[in-house]
Amino acid sequence: MLATVSVAIWTLLLQAEGSTSTTWDLRAMWHRMTWLPQGIIILLFLLSVWSLGVMIDRFLMYSAARKQSRVFVQQVAGALREGKLDEAISIAERNKKSHIAKVVATGLSEFQSASAQVPDEEVIEAAKRGLERSVAIVHAEMKRGLSGLATIGSTAPFVGLFGTVTGIINAFKGIESSHATGLSAVAGGIAEALVTTAMGLVVAIPAVWAYNYFTNKVEAFDVEMDNSSMELINYFITRRSGKK
Repeated sequence: MLATVSVAIWTLLLQAEGSTSTTWDLRAMWHRMTWLPQGIIILLFLLSVWSLGVMIDRFLMYSAARKQSRVFVQQVAGALREGKLDEAISIAERNKKSHIAKVVATGLSEFQSASAQVPDEEVIEAAKRGLERSVAIVHAEMKRGLSGLATIGSTAPFVGLFGTVTGIINAFKGIESSHATGLSAVAGGIAEALVTTAMGLVVAIPAVWAYNYFTNKVEAFDVEMDNSSMELINYFITRRSGKK
């Protein structure tokens, strides 16, 4: 909506300058800008590059986690049914990108370690604490970079608007110094100023979309890790009960 309004205003301003075409000569506008709008555009460009890097990194990470988790769940189920904990841990180590494998490997290691060091009644609690720590660590790994996307998505339009405001102020200062009147006197300056607003929107919109998409992914991963933890605790309880 805001982008459409900006384009409409920009077109009217160009027509007011006496232009017969609405082609935007961005290179000429860039050279006419003062250092502050140029700095803001450079900053927004750097933020867009960082956002794109985070998006690619998270997408590859989540895709690998999903793919390896499918393989891991199928392989580890048989090892656990046969009571081969060492083999289950080995399978988890071969699927290091799987969020479920990381949690299960920690739980199995804690269970084995606690079985040899603490009383029987505390083994399950020790394994449960280990699983909770692992889930928290993996959750933090999955969310890395998402807070930055949220910050960029919420602030980039205001950074662009700041550049627009300063550009308009400079345009009116130009009127004052040249004593010119009419819309044509400020059309070029305002059109240049609106570039920063458009740039802010171009940076912010993909960042917000990506943040919401990846946040939903992380929530789904959290549910899967919690379910795996519960199933593993039940397995430990059954295993301890069978030994008594």
